[in-house]
Amino acid sequence: MFSETPIYSRLIAERGDIPARARDEADRMHRLQEQIFSSPSNPGRPRHAGQPGSLFGTAPRPPRTSPSPPAE
Repeated sequence: MFSETPIYSRLIAERGDIPARARDEADRMHRLQEQIFSSPSNPGRPRHAGQPGSLFGTAPRPPRTSPSPPAE
């Protein structure tokens, strides 16, 4: 991506390829989570885990409404 710029090349030489290491770690964590959550021995897996609009298996909540102002 930025490999053509001298400053990027110098940073890579000094600090290592941090974006590549972060991507690799994210991929590793994703694979680990897939193994854990797809395991048949995991009875505690939320039923709706991973579905859009769900948070740890809970259904989306309706938006909160403000209480009505007191009648005068």
